Amino acid sequence: MSIGALLKRTAAYTTSAPSTSNIGSKLRLRKAALTLTPAAVNRLKDLTKGPKPQYLRVGVKQKGCSGNSYMLEFTDSKGKFDETVSQDGVTVLVDSKALITVLGSEMDFVQDKLSSHFVFNNPNAKGVCGCGESFAV
Repeated sequence: MSIGALLKRTAAYTTSAPSTSNIGSKLRLRKAALTLTPAAVNRLKDLTKGPKPQYLRVGVKQKGCSGNSYMLEFTDSKGKFDETVSQDGVTVLVDSKALITVLGSEMDFVQDKLSSHFVFNNPNAKGVCGCGESFAV
């Protein structure tokens, strides 16, 4: 078979396939609601192991000097509108009301001599209070 015949066959095949503009409207890349660092994954595995599966739900409430504060709670069931983030064997739920403010954030676990806590690196935050407990979007 000549190269010209092969090109004609390929052109006929590609023109009968759906256009990429139609595919793009159905399949969209989504930004991860929340990503977890390896330290956060390890700590969550320790906190949630047991006979009954538990999930950590991340939410945001209006509190603090900058306006918003992260709220973490353990639950054994998924809410109707919660966004599920599964990573490395750990499942974290993001409250639907907090999804806009948390979208694209990274959750880390930090431990030093005096304290240990989860830290959020939020690209949406426009400001953080001096103590680091609250943020503004």
